[in-house]
Amino acid sequence: MHQQTDPNFPARPTIVVLCGSTRYWDQSAEANAYETAAGRIVLAPGCNLKQPHALWADPARSNRLKEVLDDLHLRKIDLADEVLVVNPGGYIGDSTRREIDYARSLGKPIRYTHPVDDELDGQHHDAFPAR
Repeated sequence: MHQQTDPNFPARPTIVVLCGSTRYWDQSAEANAYETAAGRIVLAPGCNLKQPHALWADPARSNRLKEVLDDLHLRKIDLADEVLVVNPGGYIGDSTRREIDYARSLGKPIRYTHPVDDELDGQHHDAFPAR
């Protein structure tokens, strides 16, 4: 858990941000449930542009919204104590890789739901739960 400096208040729960392709929306919802049940505050994508919705039915509006959402997700990474990458089958797309790179640049701990070989740092990362 994240440490609070005021002993009169309980420690703030760890904040975890979920990253990963929205093609795995259901798996992200499952990860959200497990992280929440473990007592963590979960930040996650709030819009799935791969599903039809009036907010992004217009292609021009959809493109603008994608840019806004991409930046918003980086701000969620700023707020988070750690990152959980939802990556069934080890899949990590370009947007997720950019988010991982950003989180690394901030020194955020990164977990994965599935093992992944990361070409960027030449290491193999096993999937592991938070402690």
